[in-house]
Amino acid sequence: MCFVVDPRLERSSGERRLAFLFDSLRELDAKLDGKLLIVRGRPDEEIPRLAKAVDAEAVHISGDFTPFGRRRDEAVAEALGDVPLEATGSPYLVSPGRITKDDGEPYKVFTPYFRRWREHGWRQPADSSIPGSAVLDPSGVKKSGRIKTPKAPTTLSFPAGEDAALARWAEFVDDDLADYDTGRNDPAADVTSRMSAYLKYGNIHPRTLAADLGRSAGGQAYLRELAFRDFYADVLFHWPHSLWHNWNRQFDDIELDTDDEAYERFEAWKAGRTGFPLVDAGMRQLAETGWMHNRVRMVTASFLVKDLHLPWWWGAEWFLEQLVDGDMASNNHGWQWAAGTGTDAAPYFRVFNPEAQAKKFDPEGEYVRRWVGDVDADDYPEPIVDHKAEREEALRRFGQI
Repeated sequence: MCFVVDPRLERSSGERRLAFLFDSLRELDAKLDGKLLIVRGRPDEEIPRLAKAVDAEAVHISGDFTPFGRRRDEAVAEALGDVPLEATGSPYLVSPGRITKDDGEPYKVFTPYFRRWREHGWRQPADSSIPGSAVLDPSGVKKSGRIKTPKAPTTLSFPAGEDAALARWAEFVDDDLADYDTGRNDPAADVTSRMSAYLKYGNIHPRTLAADLGRSAGGQAYLRELAFRDFYADVLFHWPHSLWHNWNRQFDDIELDTDDEAYERFEAWKAGRTGFPLVDAGMRQLAETGWMHNRVRMVTASFLVKDLHLPWWWGAEWFLEQLVDGDMASNNHGWQWAAGTGTDAAPYFRVFNPEAQAKKFDPEGEYVRRWVGDVDADDYPEPIVDHKAEREEALRRFGQI
């Protein structure tokens, strides 16, 4: 079993994502009795070299459906020549590309996709993992190029790996799943599962989660979130340009702010110094932990694109820099949902009011006080914009396209 540390991904990944990856590899190596072969280099060079060294009849990988992953795997397949590259695994309940309309076209709207997704179904979890004794010992591979598991560049606030994923999932099912349907939008209660990073890095498979959900309201609400994860991966699969460009190209003409004042506001947003307590709480939680409650992600994203009129990809890049989970499809299409530029997005006239959102979802101010200890201090900033005025400005700009 081999993992190739690609320098291109090292350069483009935030420290927290790298730390979670390396911690996950360290745990996997221990589970395999030290038989995980880790090399560094371009996969289209390293994999063919190793396949030749062990006289491999085939190379098996887990499918990667991102634009970069597909290009990379195509290059590996070409470099392998007559040795087939087999994608035998997928990190989704239903792999991108499998759910289509009757005419073969992909879905653009989640609700009909969700119905077809449920009809399609998925396999049950595998009975067991591969035992370490069944894995080729890399010490017997000549000139393998093996490296030690890279050191994590930062310390995370929660552990990585399969054991941690299973423990966290069991805790969520026992303590919070029953309340998930009604409590998932309350950032102070925090009944969310926090499984996103474990899913992103393959520490646990969504089939394992789905098998435990049952028919309760909480279980079905959680299943719907897993479906959203698959849906956004499917959208990116069919429209790869939407990773960093508007899925709806009509919005390419919208007026955006990119001058010096815009950058100053962007820095205030990143630092959690906007003068809107719920926005600031979310941004400070992100900076400190590498995670943010989903409801607050929507509020902070809406504020950046519709109150500050900044490009959504500025925010998406910052989230990827800070988040531990950092899933490209979910992150970037979540941002496009907030911006109104994506598939099945929030309508352009829906502009979250940060103060109204705080009253509705954090009525006692518990979440805000947890992350914005200076909210009542004299030096806490005044609001950097007038929400009512900026809402009208956002509607004006959207109305021009």
